[in-house]
Amino acid sequence: MAMAGAINIVMSLIFIGISFWALQAFRFDLFVSNPKGGRAKLLQILLSIMLGHSVSVFFSDYFGWTRMLQQFF
Repeated sequence: MAMAGAINIVMSLIFIGISFWALQAFRFDLFVSNPKGGRAKLLQILLSIMLGHSVSVFFSDYFGWTRMLQQFF
């Protein structure tokens, strides 16, 4: 159980980092009045956390489902 928790933490941090990197290409200047300001950066960080966490949960569930399928056969 402890190993699974550590893997989930590392996986979440990796996907949050990838999401933050991917959001760098998004043009926030079209939606935010001051794209270089603190609130815009906070929005980008929160969006990357939400997106990274969602992707991490998906992959965690997917690996869990594949382990359950092994028990099926």
